[in-house]
Amino acid sequence: MVGVQFDKKDIVRIDKSSALPRFANVLLEQFEITLWTRYEGALSDDTTAIAYREYDLITAICLVLESAKHYYNRSFHDMRNLDVCGKIYSRMRSSRAEQNPPWELFGALHDALRFTFNAAKVSRDPADLWNGQYFWTGDSHSPEDFDWLVDYLEYIYSDDQEAAFDILVLLGVLKFFKILIACMGSSMPVHLRHAALRLAHSAREEMVSIDAIDDAMLRDMILTEFSPAILTAVCPQPGVTHSDDSPDRCVHDQRDLCYLELLFALARNSNWHPHLVEDHHIDRCISIVLKGCFGQRAFYLAGILLRIAPSEQSSVTSLNSITGQQWWDMMRDAWLHASFTTDDIHCFEFLPVLVEGAKRYMHIAAQNYIAWEVHLKFFIERVDHVVDALETRDSQQGDGEGVAVAVKELRTAASDMLEELVSSQRVVSP
Repeated sequence: MVGVQFDKKDIVRIDKSSALPRFANVLLEQFEITLWTRYEGALSDDTTAIAYREYDLITAICLVLESAKHYYNRSFHDMRNLDVCGKIYSRMRSSRAEQNPPWELFGALHDALRFTFNAAKVSRDPADLWNGQYFWTGDSHSPEDFDWLVDYLEYIYSDDQEAAFDILVLLGVLKFFKILIACMGSSMPVHLRHAALRLAHSAREEMVSIDAIDDAMLRDMILTEFSPAILTAVCPQPGVTHSDDSPDRCVHDQRDLCYLELLFALARNSNWHPHLVEDHHIDRCISIVLKGCFGQRAFYLAGILLRIAPSEQSSVTSLNSITGQQWWDMMRDAWLHASFTTDDIHCFEFLPVLVEGAKRYMHIAAQNYIAWEVHLKFFIERVDHVVDALETRDSQQGDGEGVAVAVKELRTAASDMLEELVSSQRVVSP
């Protein structure tokens, strides 16, 4: 393709060509070879004319790939393509150091990353952010191999938000907290904030283990700056009411689950508790409870509030606004979804706490529901499902007997209460 005269507008039109489905995979292979040939080796000093031509070439390739996205199979050379981008960035930095403005290389790097994204068939739809990991990290790549991406992101995130979005998704679980905090800022567009939130969710275990960070400055920065940034990612303008179709609306299932799973993890470490309180995460959780927006959220809300309440009860007066009825509704719905979480070791370890929470509020089912018998039977049925899941887990992994015993005790307590209530009902009946 090198040296061929073309009009980029004409290339876009091949989307309607019947040849595109047949040749899409071959085109992708040739495009990758072109990228590697042009940039994988040592980059020589190019004249401005050559740099512009190569920038146009990558731009044209990206247009073709975007037109053919439904016809080719994803590339498995994503890391090699990304390495080529790193070489372009290295040359760009060298040019900056030589006070030679590398505007053409900026464009080439932008489009090379765009090509890498397209070749790997990564969706740029913000709705797909919440689904899995996109890129391999490969046996031969260490986190240090991606330092250039973090450096590049810091350089461009405020001016080129589209490229910043791409890089956030490309990086996966790499640790770059300062940039992540900036990308969750209230001035950032929603897709960038949500990409950063998803990445924070992916790195939640590292943040839970914050005690293991030897760098005191980094540890303090994460505790004091990361927590408020997480809230900004989901609620950039507190008090503002958004339309029902806004990504920043009050209730957003996938965003909320991502956010609550992150808080659920952080709540395991008491060092995070005062920050979750002071930065109004607990207030947000309480507002979700007061709205009755449970479903799958209930399990994680219960995990957050039951862990926070004992240590922060005096400083979180808003916890008192949750009625006994609302606590029970949350416990009931948490058990509705608990059987789906037992494969997660941290959810599994939380079950004894959830058992105690359910015991504490279970009596409310009989006090506040007209159809209390139906509600209690349904609750016992859900606890039974958890017992079944735990027994399956125990048979496969050989652990968890103590947790299963605690859950069975809850089932027994609920069954005994139901039997006692039914008996007393018969006594008072004429």
